[in-house]
Amino acid sequence: MWILFKPMEKKEAKGISIANEGGTNVLYFNLAEGGYVPSLETSGSTMGGVIDVLLENPGVGRIVFMHRRNYIYNEEQTEILQEIAKLYGYLVNQKKILGLEMIEFPGAYQELCGLWKIKLQSLVFNGLKSDPIGMYVELHREIRKEKIKIKSSGDFQEVNIRTKYLEILQYVFNMLESTALIQRVKEHTSGYSVGSRELYSRVFRPVITPDFMFTRLMAQMPLDGEIVDSYTLGEEGEVNIFKLKGEVKMLYHLTPMEFTLPEEKYEILDMARETLAKHRPSKEEFLEPDRIRKTFFNIGKGLINELAEHRGVKLSYTELEGLAKILVRYTIGFGLIEVLLKDKKIQDINVNGPIGESCLFIVHQEHDECSTNIVPNQEEGEGWATKFRILSGRPLDEANPVLDTELLLGYARARVSIMNKPLNPSGLAFAFRRHRDNPWTYPLFIKNKMINPLAAGLLSFMVDGNRSLLFAGTRGSGKTSLLGSTMVEVMKKYRQLIIEDTQELPIEALRKIGYNIQGMKVRGALMHASNEMSADEGIRTSLRFGDSCLIIGEIRSLEARALFEAMRVGSMANVVAGTIHGADPYSVFDRVVNDLNVPRTSFKAADVIIVANPVKSADGLTRVRRVLRITEVRKHWENDPLNEKGFMDLMVYDAKTDELKPTEELLNGESEVLKAIAGEVKDYVGNWEGVWGNILLRGRIKSMLIEYADRHNLPELLEAGFVVASNDSFHEICNKVRERSGFVDSRKVIFEWEDWLKRYIKRKM
Repeated sequence: MWILFKPMEKKEAKGISIANEGGTNVLYFNLAEGGYVPSLETSGSTMGGVIDVLLENPGVGRIVFMHRRNYIYNEEQTEILQEIAKLYGYLVNQKKILGLEMIEFPGAYQELCGLWKIKLQSLVFNGLKSDPIGMYVELHREIRKEKIKIKSSGDFQEVNIRTKYLEILQYVFNMLESTALIQRVKEHTSGYSVGSRELYSRVFRPVITPDFMFTRLMAQMPLDGEIVDSYTLGEEGEVNIFKLKGEVKMLYHLTPMEFTLPEEKYEILDMARETLAKHRPSKEEFLEPDRIRKTFFNIGKGLINELAEHRGVKLSYTELEGLAKILVRYTIGFGLIEVLLKDKKIQDINVNGPIGESCLFIVHQEHDECSTNIVPNQEEGEGWATKFRILSGRPLDEANPVLDTELLLGYARARVSIMNKPLNPSGLAFAFRRHRDNPWTYPLFIKNKMINPLAAGLLSFMVDGNRSLLFAGTRGSGKTSLLGSTMVEVMKKYRQLIIEDTQELPIEALRKIGYNIQGMKVRGALMHASNEMSADEGIRTSLRFGDSCLIIGEIRSLEARALFEAMRVGSMANVVAGTIHGADPYSVFDRVVNDLNVPRTSFKAADVIIVANPVKSADGLTRVRRVLRITEVRKHWENDPLNEKGFMDLMVYDAKTDELKPTEELLNGESEVLKAIAGEVKDYVGNWEGVWGNILLRGRIKSMLIEYADRHNLPELLEAGFVVASNDSFHEICNKVRERSGFVDSRKVIFEWEDWLKRYIKRKM
């Protein structure tokens, strides 16, 4: 039995309540004690009961049935029901129409009048609420039947009466036909069996979530979708990528493990979550995320085991571990965000404000920007923000509406950017940038066509030549990944100092490989106050740490002046590299000099600018990351490097061939940067052929790594660990060849290096 209640009064009726969530009034039906699963699409009585409630509460924007799992009908589906409820309310008030009082029935037709009245009122009072599609079909058939009778009748009075009845039927039919529900299914109603609920499943497809989840997830596959890709995330779930009709964006459809559990496991997880939720971790506990996760995991495992035994549910060790992982994920963790970060093909995750009104979006390495079947809610977003405030030790409030931090999981790491009011009037919004598990390398970038072997050889030569490099580009262009791959090119014998406000560079991964590396975390440029050191102070501090390579995560503010001044006076004896926003070399100059107030003369301390940006296809539907130019900064100009030819391109992207091409200046040996490097190496002084040969040699070695990796199915040859070993071997072989031959003979180097590679592969095979 459905009980009506006054608008917007929460829990006035048993099992029914309305709550405002993120500006949307959500209608809850608590049917946990019922013996059936509620469904608008399969149950006419359920639909009729909901419409009764909507008649009293026209401001409802979302409907939720709670029955072990939550069945959530979104704003669009609720609006369709609201329209039916309004039509029902209007027709019920049309007493003259429903009573056929607009037609005069002579005595001989009184019986016909009674039959028509019963028919029409039954359709409206019963059919419209519980089966509007069935009512539409019956009205259509009734209209067709009356037209036939009018056409075949020879009685003028009967024709007149039936025509008036037909007008009433047509009036009701037209109003019903104009509704969004009927417009959605009209073309499928031919031969429709009244009472069948098949067509409702085309319109009403609830998002289903377990009780222990806040996030909504459209579990059902789209009816009009074509699967273009499918893969699993191990035991964590399944991913299907759909191309939807009329949509340029793909749909990333996730089915996580927690959505495939049987009912008894759902109940155990929900009870365990309620128990663990009573424990509020202290700030001190949250500062050690790995430790608190292990603690909650062990406690949760014991709790789940006890609950399972109590309820007579047998769990294997693997099942117990899996349930404990889910429990941690939805208590102290970040819910489905953690499942998404399991997907190595995801590059970005975006949660827009107001949270709960739109789905979560991702950027996929193969399918670009995709919508998803995941809709987080406001409560979950608030929980994430609180956890990130504690983990980062940074504020997020009206005075500091932006928070940049990182999320470190055992299997993934991501940069996290958070916006809040007043910067974002809609409240919280999140952006997660997933970093590759292992550092990018030049061979990997060659394989992905971001650079070619010649560009890789050129950059490798400049790194060994201790030049200052700026990697420029827009957000998402790959400049930070390029910087990380350049760190891999630095010989392990040199120390690296890394300065970042948000940790994105692969410090831990390189430390495990054996690098002498030290990270420094400084205050973000957008933060007004913090106990962290500012970036410019961090750079000045790094200069006291001796002869080291200096890597700047991103040049944003005052640190630019300190960095360029240090480079200019020669404080750094090794490679200096960093990233900066800019679409071309002059944009970098403009930002550094005019926005960041670095003196023009100091800007000359930059040797090379590498510009990377996404390149779109002609139809605009796909984009790929490419290095567009490698440009050296010459030193003879005074005021404007563009007008005074202070920029000289060494390599420029050719859209026709989709690769970088060397310029005539590079081929003719006119690069001042390369000449400066050659001037410091005995073998290369006045020997352009030797310089060029070494660049080609380095590029050839990178491309051979790819050839052997593909030939022997050994992708590990392209990863940082082996690339570093390859670089070490290359330098050792070069040294031996020089000692034997008196110069670096490229043919001998490549022969001995390939022999070294073959021996490694033989051991692996």
